[in-house]
Amino acid sequence: MPTEGGGSGFVTIIMLVAMLAIFYFMLIRPENKRKKEAQAMRDSLAVGDVITTIGGIVGTICAVKENTIVIETGADRVRIEFTKWAVSSKGAQATESAN
Repeated sequence: MPTEGGGSGFVTIIMLVAMLAIFYFMLIRPENKRKKEAQAMRDSLAVGDVITTIGGIVGTICAVKENTIVIETGADRVRIEFTKWAVSSKGAQATESAN
């Protein structure tokens, strides 16, 4: 006589595989896509681009090296060297409005 619930192990495995697939498509894949886009943006940095660092410093690139960039900030022409991974975005980010 077959026992009842013999297929419950199969259903559990199917549910586990479905949850892993959902986890992959909802979390891992979009994160990898964002990382690739950020790396492509950092690889395409050129002299004259306005950038914002992860620390919020805005400046214009005046030199690009293999792993670093040199930016000029403000009218006083201060030059600062950053690693490329510290670049958050191209262009000056909009400031938050005070409420």
